[in-house]
Amino acid sequence: MTVTALIVDDESPMRDQLRARLAEVWPELGIAGEAANGIEAMEMTARLKPDIVFLDIRMPGPSGIETARQLYSQSHVVFVTAYDQYAVEAFEHGAMDYLLKPVAADRLRLTCDRLRQRIGKPPADIDQKLAALAQILERGQGAKPQQYLRWIQAQVGTSLRMISTKEILFFQSDDKYTLVQTASAELLIRKTLKELADELDPDEFWRIHRSTLVRVDAIVEVTRDDRGRQMVKLRNHPRELEVSRNHASRFQQM
Repeated sequence: MTVTALIVDDESPMRDQLRARLAEVWPELGIAGEAANGIEAMEMTARLKPDIVFLDIRMPGPSGIETARQLYSQSHVVFVTAYDQYAVEAFEHGAMDYLLKPVAADRLRLTCDRLRQRIGKPPADIDQKLAALAQILERGQGAKPQQYLRWIQAQVGTSLRMISTKEILFFQSDDKYTLVQTASAELLIRKTLKELADELDPDEFWRIHRSTLVRVDAIVEVTRDDRGRQMVKLRNHPRELEVSRNHASRFQQM
């Protein structure tokens, strides 16, 4: 019997990446289909009856957590997400395992080994899942839940680039895209500045303008130009960034 899986993620490059990784670690696994949101995932699970659903958490419409409530009794659910603060809630809603993006091959191989052992068996009791999670955390093998975004995903041609937030100097947005600026590269993403402001550590990234978030430790100095505006100078980058009046209190001593 061929074991089948459904991949659910609102970003096509992430679906492609996971499909490629699965082909490496479990070449016999059949990919029954791909879904871009929770509604598609529920419809395709009912129609295709996959053994496994690899499920993103943050998606438009029903979240991965909400979707898992409908799917965990039909398929083995594995969460794949960039945010590890959902770990306990994921297990509470029937996830068999939990993977962080970008998915490491060794970690995915371990998950696939666990799945092979579970295929054909009913979903484990949720209390057992939580007990197993507690044991993992006690042994120090589970990551402590983090509140803030650690990686940015940017499409570069046909490839997906993963950028650590520690590399980023600033974000700047317009109506459709957000510019991601590092010391060596300039990339565009579709995530809005409001989403980024909610997801990034506010002690590491400050909003200095309605269209600009800057990494605090990239700031070299703040000066005033001949029009009296506060301007931020950055390390390893020639561009100066304007501080709007609404955010000037960040630098009150000037």
